[in-house]
Amino acid sequence: MLRDSFGRVATDLRVSLTDKCNLRCTYCMPPEGLDWLPNAQLLTADEVVRLVSLGVERLGITEVRYTGGEPLLRRELADIVARTAALEPRPQISLTTNGIGLARLAGPLADAGLDRVNVSLDTLDPATFKRLAHRDRHADVIAGLAAADRAGLRPVKVNAVLMRGVNEHEAVPLLRWCLEQGYELRFIEQMPLDAQHRWTRESMVTADEILGLLSEAFDLTPDDLEERGSAPAERFLVDGGPARVGVIGSVTRPFCGACDRVRLTADGQVRNCLFATEESDLKAAMRAGATDDELAERWRAAVGRKRAGHGIDDPSFLQPARPMSAIGG
Repeated sequence: MLRDSFGRVATDLRVSLTDKCNLRCTYCMPPEGLDWLPNAQLLTADEVVRLVSLGVERLGITEVRYTGGEPLLRRELADIVARTAALEPRPQISLTTNGIGLARLAGPLADAGLDRVNVSLDTLDPATFKRLAHRDRHADVIAGLAAADRAGLRPVKVNAVLMRGVNEHEAVPLLRWCLEQGYELRFIEQMPLDAQHRWTRESMVTADEILGLLSEAFDLTPDDLEERGSAPAERFLVDGGPARVGVIGSVTRPFCGACDRVRLTADGQVRNCLFATEESDLKAAMRAGATDDELAERWRAAVGRKRAGHGIDDPSFLQPARPMSAIGG
């Protein structure tokens, strides 16, 4: 297993398939975009599947989530999903996406074996969407969500980031809309993972503030804490349930003690945390001819060095050099 020195076992693998994205969300990257990784530095589809297979068949991984950048931009995505679904034991397979292109790909991905999706949507207002993402693609995201639901990629989860002075007033409308559509909404605190390094604690809408906004319109009851386990979201029953809303307080309510995640970047680096400053290179070893046994040992050693927590509240905290798009959500 992938066990760290604090006894935590990594069973949830987040795999970034590309650092490229077709949006320019202000909390992630500048309007002009970033310098993308050259294709030669990216893991090939065969390399992705080899490492995922190693994780599932030898190292105890039970859930695989494909991320980016924007994973729908990876042409081999359906093939990678199908080959992942063929593994024994079969892992749960999910996808985090901005939803652009999902209207066309939801069906083929479901047929390939994808189980569910998380779709980012920060606003119900097309003008606000354009302001945030620097692209006029709001309708495409809405269509992608509907297509995912039709394809059976349930529960369809919506990820929303609230920003002070921009869209925090949409907390209640977003939840009401998701309840009407049958989607599960997750509010996520804005994290210090932007390429511009402009994040400030003062500009972040905190988990407490989010819950306060929602409580003005809904009766929120904490869900069974025993069911949360290592899930990042604190879940609340809405008006007695069964509908729920989640709040992920990565900054103000860290859940590091129960973390079961490990990350693989698009260029083959193992990262133990979104906020890690260290990486372990599996790609170089693999391309140099390392055996599966050798790769597995490198992976175990990397996870063994996982820190106790992300340390955002520590005065010595430094924001990672890589932004979210290059790490994988």
